[in-house]
Amino acid sequence: MIRTNLSTRPFYNERAVRLALIAVALAVAAATAFNVSGVIRYSRSDTELATEASHDETRAVDLRKEAARLRASVDPRQMDFASAEAHQANELIDRRTFSWTDLFNRFETTLPDDVRITTVRPRIDRDKGFVIVIGLVAKSVDDVNQFMENLETSGAFVSLLSREDHVDDQGLVESTLETAYVPAGSRPAGPGPARPAGARGAVRR
Repeated sequence: MIRTNLSTRPFYNERAVRLALIAVALAVAAATAFNVSGVIRYSRSDTELATEASHDETRAVDLRKEAARLRASVDPRQMDFASAEAHQANELIDRRTFSWTDLFNRFETTLPDDVRITTVRPRIDRDKGFVIVIGLVAKSVDDVNQFMENLETSGAFVSLLSREDHVDDQGLVESTLETAYVPAGSRPAGPGPARPAGARGAVRR
């Protein structure tokens, strides 16, 4: 006869099953939290990008309005004048009629011993062509006048004017001259250009 003790319960590994279920639950919770955080992060990024895009569109509209206003305020005559000056300057450059070396060589041959050039500023004038503004320092007004006479005698400088002159703290004469400059390559053959009457302004004593 088989004898079995039915009063004891069969043994099952319930603890291992519970631990496995807890691990699965934790993994699901972690994955859910990661997904939720990703959704929130991307949502914020999308909102920021949309805001920046809106600001950029508003800025673009403002810039287009400003450009239209500036185009409307431009004087066509000023643009034509600037275009003519640029065209003339390009022609002179293309023909290589202006040479800094030639200009400074002429200064060297006409400059008195007691005169020192401090600045040279060339520009293009629609009527006169090249205009040179010369800043200089001299010991006396006689030296400045001598320099002006030498420039005119060279034939390359016309319509010579003294725009400003004064005596500095050291007793030196600071003067600013303006003259039309006729480069060697653009001067007609023959005697030098005639000086307009009253073109030269002598330095005041």
